[in-house]
Amino acid sequence: MSWIDLLRMSSINLKRRKLRTFLTVLGVIIGTTSIVVMISLGLGMQQSLYRQVEQSGGLTTIQVTGQAAGESMMGYSMDSESEDSQKYVDDDLIKELSEMEHVAAASPVYRMSVILLKGNYEGWGELVGMTQEGLKAMNIPLGQGRLPGNGSNLELVYGNGIPTVFSERGTGSGYWETGEVPDIDFAKDSLFLILDQDAYYNSQSSDIGLGGTESDAAAGEPKMPKAAKKHVAKASGIVEGSIDEYNQSYYNIYCNLDTLKQVLKKEFSGRIIPGQPSTKSGKAYKEFYYSSAQVKVDDIDNVNAVADSIRQMGYNVETNAEYLASMEKEFAMVEAVLGGIGAVSLFVAAIGIANTMMMSIYERTKEIGVIKVLGCSLKNIKQMFLMEAASIGLLGGVIGNILSYLLSALINFLTGHGEAMGFDGNISYIPWWLALISIGFAMLVGITAGYFPARRAMRLSPLAAIRSE
Repeated sequence: MSWIDLLRMSSINLKRRKLRTFLTVLGVIIGTTSIVVMISLGLGMQQSLYRQVEQSGGLTTIQVTGQAAGESMMGYSMDSESEDSQKYVDDDLIKELSEMEHVAAASPVYRMSVILLKGNYEGWGELVGMTQEGLKAMNIPLGQGRLPGNGSNLELVYGNGIPTVFSERGTGSGYWETGEVPDIDFAKDSLFLILDQDAYYNSQSSDIGLGGTESDAAAGEPKMPKAAKKHVAKASGIVEGSIDEYNQSYYNIYCNLDTLKQVLKKEFSGRIIPGQPSTKSGKAYKEFYYSSAQVKVDDIDNVNAVADSIRQMGYNVETNAEYLASMEKEFAMVEAVLGGIGAVSLFVAAIGIANTMMMSIYERTKEIGVIKVLGCSLKNIKQMFLMEAASIGLLGGVIGNILSYLLSALINFLTGHGEAMGFDGNISYIPWWLALISIGFAMLVGITAGYFPARRAMRLSPLAAIRSE
């Protein structure tokens, strides 16, 4: 008996009992869909992680931190598990790192929280100062414009989420309250940038306790607070994406570090720059200290060796490769758990396939006896039943994958393509290989479930089968 004959007989047998076949296939559909959708959630998180690593310089980038410097809104720390370093990141360290073997480049990073003003709008953001080389290594996707240049005036690259941090002065209502972004063209409009937040808030307050000393108040002559300097800043570029597309640069404002240092030293001349350490007598150091250093290694194989050398120097180190490896282990566990939950449904479907095939054997006992007497080989009988079981698995796997893609699209739509869950991109991701593997797995489940019924059909006595009612 040829394969075409076996396929034709299998399809005819499945069509005879449409309702039973439909219910069995439905079980496989539910099982396949459950597995694919569950695993797709883990893969979606993994894809988001890969994008974040790429945006932070790739797998050959090392982040070096020492004692805290700068005023970060996000509490910036690359290595929360390590002990606090007793050393600062300064220009001497940057030079030393640049001269290390296998280091292609080393650049400083300075972070500080700032205030942005435009008309009746007020916003808060984190200003990230980096060198030209450091900004290029970040691979920041720009929707328009360019990276900030080195000049006397600050040029800014706004993250695509910056419009959401603005609110109306007086009412305090902003995007998260009203769902509306401010009427500001960030690409063209000039904004006021406040670096001295203490001076700004003091000047906004009419409270004597905030604006002057107790002696001033007692004398009836309250000291007028010094107004904060407003720096006119223009945008050189905007990070690619809408406010609904979260990414690593979503809330950041980038600028050229050399320009930022010039502006800070000029504004805070004779005073301590916000976030900079001071001596025991309360005076500022001559050196400028950075929040961190970004080190680019020449090859991924040398990352661990360079990282170990920097740790021995007394600094905290975190590599994107180490971070990625640890997160991949966590995601693998998540995917295994989610896949296991979905596999329960497919296991139940396998029981349904086995039940269907056993019932088919009992109902077709006489038919099996006749085809045996006519000379059909035992191997062909076994193949016929296995083909029926595989067809159920294949049909359920294909339809299950179609349904999985539809559910994946629905999940991504409802979560705002990951934005509602804090992910950079779709929360559900189904690669082509997952679809193929799931179809193959569904067929394998069908064949496995149909194996023992097929053996039973093969072992039936022809004469006993023909006599049976």
